[in-house]
Amino acid sequence: MFVDVHSHVVPSGDDGVGSVEEGLALCRDAHAHGTSLLFATPHVWPQLPLTEDREEEIRRAYAEMAPVAAEAGLDLRLGFELTPAPALLEEDLTRFTLGALPAVLMELPFAGPLDLSQRVAEEIEARGLTPVIAHPERADRVIDDPEIAAGYAERGWLLQVNATSLLEYHGEAPFDTGWLLVERGLADLVASDGHRPARPPLLDDAHAAVRRRIGERGDALFNGAALGRLASVAERV
Repeated sequence: MFVDVHSHVVPSGDDGVGSVEEGLALCRDAHAHGTSLLFATPHVWPQLPLTEDREEEIRRAYAEMAPVAAEAGLDLRLGFELTPAPALLEEDLTRFTLGALPAVLMELPFAGPLDLSQRVAEEIEARGLTPVIAHPERADRVIDDPEIAAGYAERGWLLQVNATSLLEYHGEAPFDTGWLLVERGLADLVASDGHRPARPPLLDDAHAAVRRRIGERGDALFNGAALGRLASVAERV
């Protein structure tokens, strides 16, 4: 069974699902395709910050969805996906953790400098948390220089590659870079980044592709092994 650390299946006002019903349909689909633990990670954008009102609405939707998902066999947990912004440097970053895990999911910009991303990740680290870098293979600076990602990995930051990148949904450059990170052993997690019915939170096709390329050692990218290095997922409920 798969652990998926990145999805947008809880309605939050971002570009993910628009309703609890739509989100639950994706949860059932994810479970039917082999996912047993799914983190919902609503976007926290500069233009869509996590205000108290927004957080309350998200947590209310999550509280409605989690028991229904559990009845269907899926463990649904809540985190957030940060887009680097100066305001985050003044935030209590512990409010954005992946459930009870001491980790925060943070994306890199698809284009442009990574200086602010580095500062936010270092601030996450300074709070005793581990940055989980979402889809670095889609960032133009990493595509141009994959050693940037290698540097993150050397610091102990976790690298999360999108399943869709490995299936070439985002073009040739993210496909090549994603596979480079996987084959060099730099990637720690493969996640769906599922948003809606047209982009569902599925991992089975990517898992099969990884198995074909690198064999059984690729299973660790899908079973949450990297999260277990931070803390046992089961023990941190």
